[in-house]
Formats: sequence, structure tokens, C-alpha cells
Amino acid sequence: MAQAVMAIDQGTTSSRAILFGSDFDILGVAQKEFTQFYPKSGWVEHDASEIWDSVVEVATQALSEAGMSASDLAAIGITNQRETVVVWDRETGEPVHKAIVWQDRRTADLCADLKAQNHEAMVTAKTGLLLDPYFSGTKLKWLLDNVEGARARAEAGELAFGTVDTWLLYKLTGGAVHRTDATNACRTLLFNIHTQDWDDALLAMLDVPRSVLPEVCDNAADFGATSVLGEGSSVPVTAMAGDQHAAVVGQGCFKPGMLKSTYGTGCFAVLNTGETAIPSENRLLTTLAYRLNGTPTYALEGSIFIAGAAVQWLRDGLGILERAEQSGDLADQADEEQDVVLVPAFTGLGAPHWDSEARGAVFGLTRNSGPREFARAALESVCFQTNDLLEAMKADWSDASDTILRVDGGMTASDWTMQCLADVLDAPVERPVLTETTALGVAYLAGAHVGFYGGQDDFAQRWKLDRSFTPTWSSDRRNRKIGLWNDAVSRTLTART
Repeated sequence: MAQAVMAIDQGTTSSRAILFGSDFDILGVAQKEFTQFYPKSGWVEHDASEIWDSVVEVATQALSEAGMSASDLAAIGITNQRETVVVWDRETGEPVHKAIVWQDRRTADLCADLKAQNHEAMVTAKTGLLLDPYFSGTKLKWLLDNVEGARARAEAGELAFGTVDTWLLYKLTGGAVHRTDATNACRTLLFNIHTQDWDDALLAMLDVPRSVLPEVCDNAADFGATSVLGEGSSVPVTAMAGDQHAAVVGQGCFKPGMLKSTYGTGCFAVLNTGETAIPSENRLLTTLAYRLNGTPTYALEGSIFIAGAAVQWLRDGLGILERAEQSGDLADQADEEQDVVLVPAFTGLGAPHWDSEARGAVFGLTRNSGPREFARAALESVCFQTNDLLEAMKADWSDASDTILRVDGGMTASDWTMQCLADVLDAPVERPVLTETTALGVAYLAGAHVGFYGGQDDFAQRWKLDRSFTPTWSSDRRNRKIGLWNDAVSRTLTART
């Protein structure tokens, strides 16, 4: 009898595997970091084969830790860093180039050209997205145009394209399956979120042959089966979802008006809008929350490129932290008389600004500014950026006005940061007991598809609160701090003009 569901959580800097039991208890977990490549300024790449090797390693380790074998698994779910692009040879399985990561900005000029040709309105109407290097489609075009022979091979049907979920599924099934799910597809600039299919006009705009594209499935579906994790054991892969969409499920945000925000390398806030795709007037994204049984559930999303990465910069770039966990204690010791503001536009600014050329800046430095003030500024920058997203959501959709924010991701372990977030938002922030909501969400989808778990209502009722953070700042303090942030962002955006 099956004892667990495995979630493969393939992120931007590491791969993890988590085994969830029948009561959603964690039975085994393993994690492995992999190499980040920065070949040029603004370029970010991964080795897709290294990612695959890391996934096999952590999956094997998690099973070993739990004292299980592949035959004990009811199903596997895959959740992944979105928008990262892999192109590979269908026959050999070898990537034709390193994977181009979602953070990569090499297609900024192409996006500017497409905007100048007045394509953005059509793109937004069909995809809910904006023309930004963040998304997969322009990365795919770059590979087809710049890897020798790639375009001819793609048009001949010899190459396959996919985001990381598709790449892992292809490898897990020994090259037998080329599929993706609707949430990953909707981030490519090639998928029409209203017709729920690849769009010919979008393919023509980016000169992408349909032959390279995977089949698009629901988030819970029969994706294929793998014997990679144990000889003689065939385990079904029954769920795939982009990481932020999986977190929506993991937070139990099944009702319109529910909002979650995940704090990892970046920050991603997603507001469930139900069966209605809300067009944004404030440069948010209209996207899919998830698609089940052929029915899409839509969302508004705001994407922040740099969240936890700002703390990593303090640790690895400036060397003022030994461990990321020290940031909250350091920030708590900052001089209240100083107003140091960090705009962490290291790879541009995401929603609602969408300026791919903006770069980071620090304002308000004095002779007495030091590590404490930098730590506070880095953590506050995440809170201020989240507030920008929430204000845009409220402007787009009145039902978002009284939303409680459910949070997850590595940064939520910091009580200081979560309290600051509640203060900046002037709204409650709820942290669940189980913060592994991305992995939990895709595990639930995979397990429910094979009958290992029950329905949505049962799952949502199991959500448990660890701590609620309520606002403590006076309105004067909040307004002053947000004013300083807005001024800093304005100066950053105009610095090149």
C-alpha cells in the first residue's frame, strides 16, 4: 500500500524532494544547490543536466531518509521555477545550450522592439502578460536565433522546448513524454489564457515553430510514469504546477479574494479571482491560479525579482552577514534616526514598474550607516515592494480591499520581517505552521488525483496558523516610510534619463 507522495520542488538555486504522508506530515526531505552561471551582465543560466542530476539525487536521498523505496509512492508531483527555458534534442535528450533563467535580461532589446511595433496590447489581451524579458517566449526565440542550427532543427521537428517541469518530466519518463501544465504554459508569451491553447499569432510574432511545443495538460493529470527512482517500480507523475501556482493550492487559496505571497529568491503575490480573468490597469499580470478538470481559475499576480536575493547579496556580495538568518536581528539593531532605503533593482524592477533596465540604488546614507542599516533596508525593501503590489491589486479589483495575506517561503521564518510586512501593508499577515506550501500544493494535487488525498474542502480545513502579525505602526510613520520608498523608486527609475 502506498505510504507517501513525493513533491519534486525544483527552484532557482536548489532542487528539493519532500515526501508527504497521508496526513501531510513530512516523512523525508533532501535538498541540493546547483551552479549559477553569469556569462554576461544581466545574463543568468543553469546547466539543465546538472539540474536533472540534482533532482535524481535529492529524490533518492529523501526516500532513503524516510526508509522507503519508490514502490511506497502513490504519485509524484513536480513544481518548478517558472519561465526558465530549456531546449533539447528529442532523440539524444541533450540540451542544445544552457537553460536561460527567468531572471535573465538578454532579450530586453527584443522586447523593446516588439513594444515599438505595438505588439504589447495584443500580447496582454491574449496572455495577460507584458512584453518583458522575464517571460519564456523571447528566451526561446533567442535560443533558436543564436544557437547554430537550432532554428532549422526545430522546424524539422528535431528539438523540444520546455520550462523546467517539462524537462524533468521528459527525463523522468525516459524521453517518452513531452508535456507541460497550464500554469507553466501561461507564462511563456505563447499561450492564450482565454482559449487555453498555444496561439498562432503569438507564435508568429516570436517566430516559434509549433513543433517544439509540449502538450498542455491540467495541473492534475496523467502526465506519465517513471522507473528512474527504483528498478521495477513505475510511479505515476500526476501533477505539475509552476511554483507560485502550487503555493496558491498549498495555502488553500481556493476561493476568490484569497491572497498568498511567497518569499524566496523573488517575491510573488497571487490573488485568486475565480473564473473571471481580471484585466489589470496597473501593470499586474492576469494569469492562471490553476486549472483542474479542464476549468481555469484565474488570478492577478505581482512579481518582485529580488526578495531573499537581497539578503543573499548582504551575505555573499557585501559580506556583512555570515548567515541569512542573522538579517532580522541585525535589522532590529538599526539606528531609528537613519532612513537608509535600498531599491534592489539588481535585475530590473518587476511589477508594477516593469523596468528591465533599472538597477539597484541606495539612498539616505550617512557616515554612521553600517551593516545594521543595510540589513534593515534590505528587509524593508521586500515589504515596500509587496505593498506596491497590494495597492495595485486593490486598484484593479475591489474585492481585494480586505484581503488577509498568507505568506510562505524562506524569508517568512524571520519574525522581524513579517512584522515589518504587516506594518507596511497595514494589514494582517498570516504564517502557516507548514511553510513548505509550494511542495505541499503540488503533492496535494498529485495525491488527490490518485485518491491518496481527499477533496479541496478537506485540504483547506487542514491549513493551520502558526502566527498572525498585526500592524503596529502609526499612520504618520507608515506614510513617512512609504513616502521615502516612493521617492527612492522614482529616483531609481529616472536615474538614466
